[in-house]
Amino acid sequence: MSLSSTAIEPLRFREALGHYASGITVITSHVDGEPIGFTCQSFYSVSMSPPLVSFSVMASSASYPKIRQAGRFAVNILSGEQVAISNQFARRGTDKWLGVDWQESPLGNPIIGGSLHWLDCEIHAEHAAGDHLIVIGEVKALDQQAAAATQPLLYFKGQYCNIATPSAV
Repeated sequence: MSLSSTAIEPLRFREALGHYASGITVITSHVDGEPIGFTCQSFYSVSMSPPLVSFSVMASSASYPKIRQAGRFAVNILSGEQVAISNQFARRGTDKWLGVDWQESPLGNPIIGGSLHWLDCEIHAEHAAGDHLIVIGEVKALDQQAAAATQPLLYFKGQYCNIATPSAV
């Protein structure tokens, strides 16, 4: 049997990718007077010049079409103290913004209070990729929050985890 004909079982694939630690973000936008957002761990930098970032979202997402309509989004990089925020924005069909402290970014996107950092972006490109969309944004503004937390919220092997303070190498 050749490798190309071997099907990868979705659960094994998910388990394998779970061994890659990632940060947690909440992608937000604001359209028709309504704040929109969802938890996203598939976020990464693309280019320094121009400054581009990317995230992936399920093609069936209820939130992303509204973000596409707005043409802009913010990436809120969550702190280790924001597990509840991550969980709240990961749910479907609930008021994700209930009790969430936020303010508007320069582009009008919601910036979640207590996040480590935020990036304000305009949609630069979108690409279909299997059951997801790859969205590329051009960063137009960014800033570090005044949060006391210095640790990021990380996800590894299906659960949230913390890292020790990195030592100088």
